[in-house]
Amino acid sequence: MAEHHTGPAETGAAMDYKEHEKTYNLFISAARVGSAIVAALLIAMAAGFFGHAGFLGGIVIFAVLSVASIILLR
Repeated sequence: MAEHHTGPAETGAAMDYKEHEKTYNLFISAARVGSAIVAALLIAMAAGFFGHAGFLGGIVIFAVLSVASIILLR
């Protein structure tokens, strides 16, 4: 059966909350930039495949949107 503990939940080493905050902020930044890159890729693929941009036009659109989204997310 389940054990019932009455002591404090934190019984190990002291937590390094500054390091946790840095890791969390890095994860959130990476998720935002990754989402922007994926959105730029989808827009570039749509322009290249369904529009009249072609393969090279899609690459150019992807590069421009990627750089613009990274600059805007800072």
